[in-house]
Amino acid sequence: MEAGDEALEMVDLKDLQQQSKALDKLTDYVEDRQLDSSRVQTSMASIYAFKEADLQDMWMRENELVVVKINVVDIDIIANELEVNEKVAERTLREHKGDVVAAIRHLLN
Repeated sequence: MEAGDEALEMVDLKDLQQQSKALDKLTDYVEDRQLDSSRVQTSMASIYAFKEADLQDMWMRENELVVVKINVVDIDIIANELEVNEKVAERTLREHKGDVVAAIRHLLN
């Protein structure tokens, strides 16, 4: 081997060592930053609980709307005059406790 080849090998070896150290630092940082599985599970449980609460609220709201007394004629009038679907007219009437004027105002706005 010549002196130039030895110098080239030494430079390559130093470069490889520096790259190796840099990679070790990077992987150590990533390992330190990884999430703990219990934190992930806690977060997922929290999201699920909020979703369940929202569904419970929606279910209760729907039950409240079902018991509202409405007149079928009012549904027809709103649907025909405002050119909306009968389901939209019925839902709006129920949300406004059967008050036709309030339902019409809501649909016009």
